[in-house]
Amino acid sequence: MKLVLALAIMILFMTTGLARAAPGKTLVAYFSWSGNTRSIARLIHEQTGGDIFEIVPAKAYSSDYDTFVKEALGEQRSEARPALKDQVQNMAQYEVIYIGYPIWESSIPMPMATFLESYDFSGKTLIPFCSHSGGGMGQSLAAIAKLSPNAKILEALSLHYGGGSSIKSQITAWLKKNGQAP
Repeated sequence: MKLVLALAIMILFMTTGLARAAPGKTLVAYFSWSGNTRSIARLIHEQTGGDIFEIVPAKAYSSDYDTFVKEALGEQRSEARPALKDQVQNMAQYEVIYIGYPIWESSIPMPMATFLESYDFSGKTLIPFCSHSGGGMGQSLAAIAKLSPNAKILEALSLHYGGGSSIKSQITAWLKKNGQAP
């Protein structure tokens, strides 16, 4: 009887969309230079729980915008893989990983490429989100798929830098589409 009840409850959760990754099995990993992607990552984390990890290059980018642009463009053009300051401890524990980044030169920033190449995402679910100045996702999803060929990649979220007043509702709707809504 208890087994039947337990199975019925499990089926109810699975069929009503109430099942999602358990806390501690979800990671929100993001790279942010200006803070826009960080803000989005925090909003996603508030709604999904789990852990949050900021991807930080070992050598910081310049805080001067013009110098920073030259640094970033140089990395993009040479397909550099800058060293990262920290690593995720025990990546194996995560089943769902949100990966956030700003769009640089129509793709992912090179620290995100380093991050994606640093782990085996086989059998994991990656859910990308990005901030941009008007160009949308660019070629970022193709880059993620290339760097994480054995991961399941769900629908991405693309938000203009400012985000606007509807950012929270856009995130909630996106989470629902991906079966991750609270």
